[in-house]
Amino acid sequence: MTLYDPAPGATARAVEAAAGPVVQRLADLAARLLGTDVAQVSLIGDVQTAAVVSGPGAGRPGVELPLAESLCAVTVEAGETLVVRDAANDHRVADRAPVTVGEIGAYLGVPLDGRRGALCVFGAAPRDWTDLDVAVLQLIAECVAAELRLVEAGAESEAARWRWGLALDAAEIGSFDWDAVGDQLVWDDRLLALYGWDRAVFPGTLSALLERLHPHDVEGVTATINAALVTGEGFDQEHRVQLPGGDVRWVRARGRAVLGDAGTAVRVVGVAHDATQRRRSDARLTQVLESMPAAFFSLSRDWAFTYVNAEAERLLGNSREVLLGGDLWQLFPAAVGSDFEVHYRRAMQTDEPAMFQAWYPPPLDGWFEVRAWPSAEGLSVYFLDITERRRAEEGTRRDAERLATLARVSDVLSTALIDRQGSAGALQELVEAVVPVLCDWGIASLVEEGGRLHDVASWHRDPALRPVAADYARLRLAALTNTAPIVTALATGEVTVVPDMAAAVGNGLPAGEVREAYWTLDPGTAVVFALAARGRVLGAVSLYRGRDRAPMDARERELVREVADRMAVALDSAALQEQQRRMAEELQRSLLTDPPEPELAEIAVRYVPAVQAAQVGGDWYDAFLQPGGATVVAIGDVVGHDTVAAAAMGQLRSLLRGIAYSSGGGPAAVLSDLDRAIEGLQVRTLATAAVARLEQDQVDQVRGETQLRWSNAGHPPLLVHTPDGRVEVLATERADLILGVDPTTSRREQVTVLAPGATVLLYTDGLVEGPDLPLDDGVARLVGLLTELGELPLEELLDAIVARLRPQGSEDDVALVAVRLRR
Repeated sequence: MTLYDPAPGATARAVEAAAGPVVQRLADLAARLLGTDVAQVSLIGDVQTAAVVSGPGAGRPGVELPLAESLCAVTVEAGETLVVRDAANDHRVADRAPVTVGEIGAYLGVPLDGRRGALCVFGAAPRDWTDLDVAVLQLIAECVAAELRLVEAGAESEAARWRWGLALDAAEIGSFDWDAVGDQLVWDDRLLALYGWDRAVFPGTLSALLERLHPHDVEGVTATINAALVTGEGFDQEHRVQLPGGDVRWVRARGRAVLGDAGTAVRVVGVAHDATQRRRSDARLTQVLESMPAAFFSLSRDWAFTYVNAEAERLLGNSREVLLGGDLWQLFPAAVGSDFEVHYRRAMQTDEPAMFQAWYPPPLDGWFEVRAWPSAEGLSVYFLDITERRRAEEGTRRDAERLATLARVSDVLSTALIDRQGSAGALQELVEAVVPVLCDWGIASLVEEGGRLHDVASWHRDPALRPVAADYARLRLAALTNTAPIVTALATGEVTVVPDMAAAVGNGLPAGEVREAYWTLDPGTAVVFALAARGRVLGAVSLYRGRDRAPMDARERELVREVADRMAVALDSAALQEQQRRMAEELQRSLLTDPPEPELAEIAVRYVPAVQAAQVGGDWYDAFLQPGGATVVAIGDVVGHDTVAAAAMGQLRSLLRGIAYSSGGGPAAVLSDLDRAIEGLQVRTLATAAVARLEQDQVDQVRGETQLRWSNAGHPPLLVHTPDGRVEVLATERADLILGVDPTTSRREQVTVLAPGATVLLYTDGLVEGPDLPLDDGVARLVGLLTELGELPLEELLDAIVARLRPQGSEDDVALVAVRLRR
């Protein structure tokens, strides 16, 4: 009968009784090496029975589980190693009770060779089992199967199984009895076979033992026997046996001296068993540990090294001869009081595994990832040198921080300059953006016209010290000498590193407010960089760190240089754009004239340049009297912007004024002639325009009316505010073509009768259209405003319309003309 019969409960008890100490040790080893909550030898019959269990989360042996709920049953049926990393999401086992109740989150099981059983390890949390984990458990499973085969091989009879169980209970196989006085040695049959003796030729003396010992072990065994005879104490020793055929096996012998009446040793009795298989298992395990790319060592309960693999020798910088038997805290004094000691002692005290990362100073000078498993023997420690990984992670973190800082700086600059906060406002935003990422506090300076340097911004990470930083920024330039770091930075245009601010600046400051502010801030180091673009120094930024913060390293200084370059380019570009905007605006205004003052009506005009320089220059208005006395008002928008558009606008405005004045024609005729002039004079531009003429003959005068004759070339519609408060939109069902497309196009002319007090409003699309405002919505809002504000004086009306529709300014320039008939 095999050990694995269909009576699993009895089988489990047999394993416990017979192979218990050996298999239990292997289960303990599996739990310790793999760092799991539970290691278990399970036998599969009608039910699963836990024959041997180990680990901090283990229950008692002998517990039975239905096969439908057993993960080991899945392992045995599969006939191969079962690797479950996340049991709750693994279809093979997700519905099994230990998984659904949260007992098993990760499982690794190996079937026992040729038997219905498995060695498994598991824990409550998911785990990514490594190839090394699988190899170690497979190796231990081979050892478990081998021990169980030994149990089965010795099961000759019920009595033999009983004796075998008793022997295994003490890790024994055969017995010996040596009469030390008469040198009479008695071995049972098992021991005779173990040492390769036939009973017929067995000499029956101690020489039988010594003759079979491996030559290298004779001295040690003899010393052990003599020590037992002298002390009367027991012994436990392993030695090698060299058989007549040359084979070598390992034997473990345990015995004790028996004292006679005189108190001296007269006999030595004991037991021995074949330890070859275990030795081979240990050798295979040692081979695995030695071949691991990770370092591994074990410590006794009193912190002495008991095992060190080759990788641990390399990482710890000492040989096994130095480490084995040595005290951890004496060999590695820097570990005392560190995270290493904290976690090691906690693992020993709580019997719970520890996992942590820690840095050890020179001579190791590295970061280590450590896993420590406690056991009855002490502590098993697996560790990896992760210094390069930490450096790479730190590099990645710092690169990400660098990119984030640059993005933040770019965003700050673009926002500040777009919002027209000016250079000083942009520098204030910049200093706030780099504190505390690059420094604890900072000051920004600008070179003003005439070359004078002026501190315009400051910021401190501590809100309580921000007023002090502002005071120092206000006072420092007058107190600095020509050797100050900021002077050097401005002169060289390079990043200036100040390793000792007290020596460079603080000790030389005069007594008074500036010195008091400096020592309140008490900077340790600083980095000062000039803001230079196109060979011109625009300003400087000084970044300070406290004494408790390390100076900037090379990577941080490189980041500072990038920030400085971006800031300088942004400031220079902003200055150029502002210069271009002013030029375009001045050109635009120079081309626009004040309106006339006819008797019939009051005329008001407005021109509002765009907030961005690139958008200035296309809009225009005009108002003048024709020779016949009629008042003409016109408004237009040239496609394009800046100075080129302003020049084109000047040409069109002059052409329209000349055509209207010389021809005396109505609006449609003027626009048609202008279209032909654009083609003939090769002005090469496109434009929208609206022309209106106020006419009054004798009949109109008698009636008190004025005729508004108008024509529109693709321009936003004219608006009329009537004396009774209504607003009319002057538009045709289909708009006429814009100017510059087809000089032969036919243009229409409309006439509207106005009463005294009526107001006519002409405007460009910058007032009513933008990214935030569709044209139709903008015109509707303007109609509402004109309805609400139409009774205001004309100048106030135009100011109110601009303020209400474009409170933050417009991305396009805006022109308006308002005409109000006198009452």
